[in-house]
Amino acid sequence: MTSEPSPHQLRLLLALAEELHFGRAAKRAFISQPAFSRQIRALEGHLGVTLVERSTRQVRLTPAGEALLPHVRAAVDAVEDLRRAAEELARPPSDRVVLGSYISALPALRILLDELRGGRPGPEVEWRAVDNIEQVRAPLDGEVDAVICYGPMPAGFETLRLGSDARFACVPDAHPLAGRASVTLADLADLPVIGFSPRVPREYRAFWAVDPRPDGTPVRYTDHTATTLEDCVSLCSLGHGTRFITESSLALMPRPGVRFVPVTDLSPCTALLAWPASRPVSPAFGAILRLLRAHARTTDEDTLRRTGRRWWNPA
Repeated sequence: MTSEPSPHQLRLLLALAEELHFGRAAKRAFISQPAFSRQIRALEGHLGVTLVERSTRQVRLTPAGEALLPHVRAAVDAVEDLRRAAEELARPPSDRVVLGSYISALPALRILLDELRGGRPGPEVEWRAVDNIEQVRAPLDGEVDAVICYGPMPAGFETLRLGSDARFACVPDAHPLAGRASVTLADLADLPVIGFSPRVPREYRAFWAVDPRPDGTPVRYTDHTATTLEDCVSLCSLGHGTRFITESSLALMPRPGVRFVPVTDLSPCTALLAWPASRPVSPAFGAILRLLRAHARTTDEDTLRRTGRRWWNPA
């Protein structure tokens, strides 16, 4: 090894490993193909090994290139983590908190904002919509301070429980179950579940598809995937399968072609405020957490029943 490779060269190798074509990889990196090739050769010189086999017909990684690829990805990720951490430290203190929310968790968000605006001074709150991929990615990337979402969240997050919500089956209105007052999971066994992106955490997919079912049967998924509530309901209305959605979603998603049916043996879901455990809590976000935790301690079940609010269940 003659010298240290640059992060830029490592990113170029990752692009080439995905494209396996110098022209496409160079275009993706916004540089000329000759310049791209020179950078890859320079990287090979720095590392002292041949990374890429080139011919007029194909490009492929050498065994050494394949073996080093996970280390290259880890190095690029580490540089990105360092950049984000430095940006976070360089950012001046702010009284603003950015919260992401999956649209069906909006009732929890509205109650949260009501509590924050109850005549007390507090930080400015900005809201951004997230889907079920972004609800994990956005807080980890620092795009939002926290998300209001339905669990489960993967490891690495701190959470504050906001309340619970029933889950309903969204079924095509032409399906025989659409006219039922309620159904069971066994009734839904023949209906495929609209698929999830592989970027959605495994535990989240398993919970929201109830996969496997209580009798151990694995769920059958459709080829169609959906990352938003809108996508789920639209695909269902076209007869492409079913999804379980929250009771709070029913008022948000009135659509022709679907029916929302209670599932008697389906456990409720939990609304959460979630934020990365590895990131220091800002003073503004810390003020919000103190307000919410204080409210949870003083809100009892009688108040919840009297107001008809499912949220803020302190259990």
